[in-house]
Amino acid sequence: MSRKRHCRENDSLKIALATKNPGKTKEIHSILEGLPIELVCLHELSIGELPPEDGLTFEENALKKARFVSRMSGLTAIADDSGLEVDALGGRPGVYSARYGGGTDEQRYLKLLEELEDIPEPERTARFRCVIALVSPGGVEKTFEGVLEGRITTAPRGDHGFGYDPVFCLPDKGKTLAEMPPEEKNLISHRAKALRKLRAYLLRHPYLT
Repeated sequence: MSRKRHCRENDSLKIALATKNPGKTKEIHSILEGLPIELVCLHELSIGELPPEDGLTFEENALKKARFVSRMSGLTAIADDSGLEVDALGGRPGVYSARYGGGTDEQRYLKLLEELEDIPEPERTARFRCVIALVSPGGVEKTFEGVLEGRITTAPRGDHGFGYDPVFCLPDKGKTLAEMPPEEKNLISHRAKALRKLRAYLLRHPYLT
């Protein structure tokens, strides 16, 4: 692909989203709404497969994807890597969350419940961790992290969200992320926390080069 010029149209910064996950895309659009930016999806850029997430940390994976999309598109790019860290499993599945236990969300969280079958509730502590990377054609590279603490349930609950949301409970709210409507989840999620840090950065630096 030929390198495209990094540009602003109508005084807005074009930012390429390095994800094909519709749930993530929707959440990103929701939280960054109102900024003087134009979010561009991968299918609009004719970019095929993203590079494999073979880094040892969320930060490595996020930066790798953002650098790739920025290089291929000539635009500023944002990418995230996120996952679930379960204390009783020594932090697993961690960076392997998307490839853990099968090819569907349901297969993954059912595998998790199976592994935790004999673990009592007080010891089922876990956290979602998200790192968002911002990379510009001019060499700006920033990362923003968000963490959400909770516990793993013994059975899935709720119809909203995606990924491990049906089995991730917030004890202070008494419900899983999948039992929350998107507008409630977007106030507290790990990705929302990282995105709000990104949003604050973009407000301070509206014209990246």
